[in-house]
Amino acid sequence: MLSKVRPLQALPPNFSPSEFRTALGMFATGVTIVTARAEDGTLVGLTANSFNSVSMSPPLVLWSLARAAGSMAAFSTGAHYAINILGADQQDLAKQFATRQGDRFAGVQFSLSASGAPLIHGAAATFECFNRSQYAEGDHVIFVGEVERCTYQAGASPLLFHGGKFYAEHPL
Repeated sequence: MLSKVRPLQALPPNFSPSEFRTALGMFATGVTIVTARAEDGTLVGLTANSFNSVSMSPPLVLWSLARAAGSMAAFSTGAHYAINILGADQQDLAKQFATRQGDRFAGVQFSLSASGAPLIHGAAATFECFNRSQYAEGDHVIFVGEVERCTYQAGASPLLFHGGKFYAEHPL
């Protein structure tokens, strides 16, 4: 019988950061805008495709944010945030919230959740989350949110991201 010894650490990568990013881009994802209200009342939001479900009971979702992000303080100290899953017709919003310049909320139609997080009108789905836990890993922080409320538009087509480009859903 062979016994396996578990290594104490990972081997160094045999690829460049560019190759890693390109390989990750081969995984098609949905596109979200994560929003919150900072302690001073400022609205914060950013485009993220690092969204994933975690648990049905309790209802948990996760997303991640670069440690160097300007909005890190608002998300790491705030009690609530919203995750807005974008519809296929919201590509311009994804680009607007991905930029580092200007007011990301300019011209955006939204309402405020019970906790004050912006809920983007026309989103395919929204998740209003309690900021349950955070895990620092590498150059990002993983946020786990406990979903307090969720809504969705039945039959909505999601906005997809793959290989550095946006796509609309096309059923097979």
